[in-house]
Amino acid sequence: MSNVQSDPLLKVETTCGTLLYELQIIWNEVGETDTDRDRMLLELEQECLEVYRRKVDQANRNRARLRQAIADSEAELAVICSSMGERPVHIRQADQNAGSLKEELGRILPQLEEMRKRKLDRRKHFHEILEDIRKISSEIYGSADHNIFVDEADLSLRRLEELHRQLHELEKEKSDRLKQVQQHLDTLNALCLVLGMDFKHTASEVHTSFGGDSGGPRDISNQTIQFLATAIHKLREVKIHRMQKLQDLATTMLELWNLMDTPVEEQQEFQNVTCNIAASEHEITEPNTLSVDFIKHVEAEVTRLEEFKSSKMKELVLKKRSELEEICRKMHMIPEADAAVEYAVVAIESGNLDPASILEQIELQIANIKEEAFSRKEILEKVEKWLNACEEESWLEEYNRDDNRYNAGRGTHLILKRAEKARSLVNKMPAMLEALASKTMAWEKERGAEFLYDGVSPVFIS
Repeated sequence: MSNVQSDPLLKVETTCGTLLYELQIIWNEVGETDTDRDRMLLELEQECLEVYRRKVDQANRNRARLRQAIADSEAELAVICSSMGERPVHIRQADQNAGSLKEELGRILPQLEEMRKRKLDRRKHFHEILEDIRKISSEIYGSADHNIFVDEADLSLRRLEELHRQLHELEKEKSDRLKQVQQHLDTLNALCLVLGMDFKHTASEVHTSFGGDSGGPRDISNQTIQFLATAIHKLREVKIHRMQKLQDLATTMLELWNLMDTPVEEQQEFQNVTCNIAASEHEITEPNTLSVDFIKHVEAEVTRLEEFKSSKMKELVLKKRSELEEICRKMHMIPEADAAVEYAVVAIESGNLDPASILEQIELQIANIKEEAFSRKEILEKVEKWLNACEEESWLEEYNRDDNRYNAGRGTHLILKRAEKARSLVNKMPAMLEALASKTMAWEKERGAEFLYDGVSPVFIS
């Protein structure tokens, strides 16, 4: 009895036999004929066969599906391993009694799910790297394909490492470009400061990301960097042009200051202009040094000085002439008769003569006189000593003729001391005269002109 319960087939046979026995009892009571009974048994057998056949077909289909699922899973697993560059996973065992199809599918599905998860993570990693590459490429080159394509056939670590290297190179290039852009912006800012221009406005004209208000990253494309370089070049040309203009104004200002002997305290306001008169372009860095307003301010000062010069020119001509005469007086020289100065003053007042040319002529005369005065200096020093000796000689002669020179009195010892020094000096006069004459003749020979003292030839030459 226990065998019947443990074996499903025996249990089915027992159940079918019981039912058939019960059916026969019913037929006996009903009185079914043998023919009808055979016919109904045949129908019953056919119906049972059809049920069995359906179950067998269903079992075959289920087995085929399991085999196909195993094959598909193995194929998918192989494709995933291949795309990720890994060795294929072997699930099927060599021993045919290793397990049923369901057990085999149960072993492969967890491996497949694990590989699918790993592939999804790997694909996500690829997508992130490609997205970073796309963003940086767009920043550098100005445009990029917005559709990120991940090659499902190659998700290997080798390909991932290639993308990492590509990303690293792009990040380095981006860093270098950011440094280059910052250097350009620093140069642009320095130029704007010197030129008195609004840096933010100038930078935003190159690109809106440089204005400081966009809040986004700076544009580092080739085109923008070229625009920055062009803007710097243009501003540098403006700087050089303004610098040359300011230096010309400074030169004119210095000439006018020197011409009119402008006090130092009046020059202080424009010392930052004249100190850059010989500066090179890179040396001028002070803010607003070359601004339009400052250059106009300097131009206005030069215009004022020129107008003031015109009103003071007559005075300047006479002043320079007096300076020339004073130098000649100190050097015992007679200035050239210059009636042209008086004529020049009249001509200046009438506007018929350029006062600057007259001043230039007088300045030239002063320079020539100063040069000649320097060459006469040593002779004049000897002349002064000679004249002093002559005065002492005359005094000594008068002193010797005085009969009361030995009478004691107040200050007598001082007079005696002077007389002693005078005698010593008189004894040196022949040598002094000889040295003076020699020096004078050497001067005349060198310069090819006669040495005059207050307009006449000195007696010591002869």
